[in-house]
Order: sequence, then C-alpha cells, then structure tokens
Amino acid sequence: MSGQTSPILRIAQIVFGVAVVFFLLAPIVAILPLAFNSSVFLNYPIESFSSRWFGELQSNDMWRRSIVNSLIIGSGATIVATVLGTLAALGLRSSQLPFASAIRTTFLMPMVVPAVVLGVGMQMLYGRLGLANSYLGVVVAHAVLCIPFVLVSVSGSLNAMDPWLERAASSLGASPTRVFRRITMPIIMPGILTGAVFAFATSLDEVVLTLFVAGPNQRTLARQMFASIRENISPAVAAAAFLMIVGTLCIAGLVGFLRWRSQKALKPA
Repeated sequence: MSGQTSPILRIAQIVFGVAVVFFLLAPIVAILPLAFNSSVFLNYPIESFSSRWFGELQSNDMWRRSIVNSLIIGSGATIVATVLGTLAALGLRSSQLPFASAIRTTFLMPMVVPAVVLGVGMQMLYGRLGLANSYLGVVVAHAVLCIPFVLVSVSGSLNAMDPWLERAASSLGASPTRVFRRITMPIIMPGILTGAVFAFATSLDEVVLTLFVAGPNQRTLARQMFASIRENISPAVAAAAFLMIVGTLCIAGLVGFLRWRSQKALKPA
C-alpha cells in the first residue's frame, strides 16, 4: 500500500536515529570512565580504577568552592528565571497584547545572541551599576540566559490547555487569583518544572558569560573545569563532569516523576 513506509526507508530511519544517538552519547560515555582512573593522566587505557579524584574535588579548596558557587548561582538563577519566564508566558498568551510577537522575540534573544556579546555588554553595565564581581550580578546574568527556556516550556503548556476551564471557573465566581492557583497552575506545572530543569542545567554549564561577569570568589564549576583544562589536564575534570552529568540526570528524573504524578492527578478517575 502507498500509505505504508517501505522497509528500506524504515531501516534507513533506524540507522540514522542510532547514528545520531551515538554521536550525542559517545563523548559522554568516553569521558565518564576516566573519572575513576587512578593515573594522573587523562587518557586510555585505564590501568586501575580509583575514586581518588572525587576526593580531590572534596579536599581541594578551589574545586569545593566552585561546586558550592555553582549550586548557589544555579539555584538563584533558576528561581529568578522560572518566576519571570512563567509570568512572561502568562502575559504573552493574551491575543490582545500589542506587539506580542516583538516582545516574545525580545525575550528569546538571549538564545541566539552570542554569549561573548552578552558578556561584554553586561560587563560594561555592571561596572556602572556596581554589580561587577558579585553573586547578584552572576545570578542575574545567568537568569537572562535561562528565561527563554522557561518561556518556551511554559508557553507550550499554556497552548495545550483548554481555555474554557478557566472561563468555567470564572463563571462560577472564582477570583482570578483562585483560578490561577486551582486551575492554571496545576495544569502548567509540568511545563514550569521542565523549564526550571533546563534553566538549572544552562546555568550549571555556562562558561563564557561567567568569564566576563564573575570575579575570583564567584568561580563556578564549569569555569573551574575550563581553567583546569587550560592549565593542567587532570582526571579531576572528568570527576567533576561525572558529578554534573549524574546530578542533571537525577534532577531530570525527579522532574519526570513529578510530571507523571501531576498528569496522573489531572486525569479523571
């Protein structure tokens, strides 16, 4: 039948999909075992396995401070980006808002503008505002990069929501605040959580912008890894990458579980 996919095309699709997955996962699979290498060199073959480099992350003051800074800055940027991105998505959903497309494009600009351009601009601005080399400045800079991801995620959830649910609640006498808290918020919560995960991962991985706006006391884990690769390649970098990847996967798994519970709770019995 003409509507069925030919076996050759289906095999080509499978091969292409496997090749793409391999291309994406091969660097991760290659670097993670080196975190347990007992040698001081970051190469194969692995002579023996050891957890000494995880101990290095804990005992070395620079690595320990960078991990704490990444958690502080990432958490702050995630909270700011999630709140502002959600509010922006709620405001831009209105078809009566003038210049909605232009405003949405403005919010999404950090996704396409080179990080070097943002870094130079923020460095000049922070110098005038007195935010240079401060935690607040780094949090704000990371939040600027994270807001577009939250906006896109929450906007997708809002577009999938039936607007008659809110209208029905309003017609029954519910206030706008109650409608948002009891109807809108539970429905778009999966999108908010997904956006928050992307925001945290983006902040955790950001290097270029951090180089421009952060001082010595705000050195993040990603910046410390970048500096270590330039100065002295050590398996401690692989151990730090292992912690970043595992931590991100754990957060993504938790969010996936929360999304599943939220969607299950919204389904009628």
